[in-house]
Amino acid sequence: MWIANNWTDYEILDTSRGEKLERWGDYLLVRPDPQVIWDTERKAPGWKRMNGHYHRSKKGGGEWEFFDLPEQWTIQYPLCQGKNTLTFNLKPFSFKHTGLFPEQAANWDWFGEKIRNAGRPIKVLNLFAYTGGATLAAAASGASVTHVDASKGMVGWAKENARSSGLGEAPIRWIVDDCVKFVEREIRRGNHYDGIIMDPPSYGRGPKGEIWKIEEAIHPLIRLCSQLLSDDPLFFLVNSYTTGLAPAVLTYMIATELKKYNGTVDSQEVGLPVTASGLVLPCGASGRWEKK
Repeated sequence: MWIANNWTDYEILDTSRGEKLERWGDYLLVRPDPQVIWDTERKAPGWKRMNGHYHRSKKGGGEWEFFDLPEQWTIQYPLCQGKNTLTFNLKPFSFKHTGLFPEQAANWDWFGEKIRNAGRPIKVLNLFAYTGGATLAAAASGASVTHVDASKGMVGWAKENARSSGLGEAPIRWIVDDCVKFVEREIRRGNHYDGIIMDPPSYGRGPKGEIWKIEEAIHPLIRLCSQLLSDDPLFFLVNSYTTGLAPAVLTYMIATELKKYNGTVDSQEVGLPVTASGLVLPCGASGRWEKK
């Protein structure tokens, strides 16, 4: 398992009864997590002094309950052992999210090091780029990045994070578009990238109502994206939050479509350490291809 254990501003304090107690900077949130199926004693004092609690509804969805929580606040991540600091603007919004997936820091560290050590200009494509965590990590490491997401609001949020991180003038191309259609157009334009990142949702809709189901769409998208790789690609990263896609499945799909390149594939779960128990909470899986 790849573990995101370099955070100082984020921490899972405890897990129990379908929920996790998290510290986001100065604030404590309790949110549901489908992996937490155990019923253990809640000894961490934070359970009794939370700033926000997301209650899941039996009918689907849910709602936030707040206790002295600001509308927005920031946390930081020390990329590359503190040589670069990323700043993220957080705010609780629909379906329990805050605008950041902290476990992805394990991948930021991985491809950030590859970009810094490449010894040449690196172009990166980030698909389903959300609020820009991977985009900022790649740009802070020296890459030029194309950031693509179907949500105008998410792209705006990512730009805000870039400015807060001192990357407002970094070589980032911000695109609001359906990711599959954008990739198809890039193929026709003859554009190529040295690194590709994709973080697709399990289910979603494009700007014109296009339906995305990861089990049906992920392999065709990997095949499409393989046509965008440069002659000397550096890395290819696929994230999955769907429990039905095992790491071995990611490995097979990536290895099949990138077999003409001289590289290796490894896929594992990604996780976050839990302070109270010492366990690592699994948070999906990632498939990584890298050049030999």
